Amino acid sequence: MEYVTAFLVGGAICIIGQLLLDFAKLTPAHVMSIFVVTGAVLDGFGIYDKLIEFAGAGATVPITSFGHSLLHGAMEQADEHGFVGIGMGIFELTSAGISSAILFSFIIALIFKPKG
Repeated sequence: MEYVTAFLVGGAICIIGQLLLDFAKLTPAHVMSIFVVTGAVLDGFGIYDKLIEFAGAGATVPITSFGHSLLHGAMEQADEHGFVGIGMGIFELTSAGISSAILFSFIIALIFKPKG
């Protein structure tokens, strides 16, 4: 049953993104930014952790989880280290994803000819 729940929640997030692209005429960059900010705001109110408990991978795989991770790490480290902890926390939880995105995009750019 947890696979079905993850599929439905992840699919609902994707449907919202597709509706924003089709009817609001937003660019993919706008939709991505909206989802990251939404994930951060939901984490700020403590809602996103409950969504992860309910949906599992359906809530951790979409880009909204990146906003959740950014804010979650920043708040956790800010409690421990103060103002400096904000920067430390942001990169602590998301460094693997950011590093792999940079590495793989560099490798792809070496293999294929980038446009502009």
